[in-house]
Amino acid sequence: MIDNLKKILNEDQDPKAIEKITAKLENLLMSNEEVGYIAVQKKPAITVLPDSIVVTNKRIIICKPKNLGLSMEFIDFNWDEMAASFVKEGILGADFTFTTKNELTHTIDYLPKNQARKLYTFAKEQMDALKNPIVSAPVTPNPVVAEATPVIETAPIQEEVVEEVEVEEVTSFAEIMPVAPAVQETFAEPVQQAATGEKKLSEMSSEELFAKLQNYKKLLDNGLILQGEYDKLKAEVLQYM
Repeated sequence: MIDNLKKILNEDQDPKAIEKITAKLENLLMSNEEVGYIAVQKKPAITVLPDSIVVTNKRIIICKPKNLGLSMEFIDFNWDEMAASFVKEGILGADFTFTTKNELTHTIDYLPKNQARKLYTFAKEQMDALKNPIVSAPVTPNPVVAEATPVIETAPIQEEVVEEVEVEEVTSFAEIMPVAPAVQETFAEPVQQAATGEKKLSEMSSEELFAKLQNYKKLLDNGLILQGEYDKLKAEVLQYM
């Protein structure tokens, strides 16, 4: 399931928190069930045990840590049980609320705004798919009608005269083959890693890649690197996860 984190992970989520949730979900997912998105609660103060919402192609799951994080409570509803979903944005985050056909209401507060929007979009798509299923029309075979083959008179083929064009001789391939800057940049990182003795990204394990991604996030939070640098570093790490 770690390979699926690349489409779930973004700047507002802690990689360790996402990994912990997905590890607990491995034995709960049904056959042909895939995780579509995971939103994690982020309160203004330090959130030690945040609640989270997991949406799949079959249901929505609320995950609540219990007993100081030693256990987890799961509450799930199938999409055909859902009646509506709502998002209310505030200054410190957003609230994601959904209601069931049995008039039950559940709300997860203090979600990052972009995560709440993605939850709402995913839920809306799943409920709309149930309301408006795509029914394919039956295919009617077309009758085969025999047609007479027309007789086409062809003109006699004339011999084509090919005109010879003088070609300028190329003495140096360097004049017509410019060096692509992208090739030079491709070798920059391996040379730098070989000089410092640092392990290549392709040789790192999933745990080492998560740790490296966390270090980049701390550098961004402390103002040591810019957002553009962090996005580039994060993209390089995600290629090997």
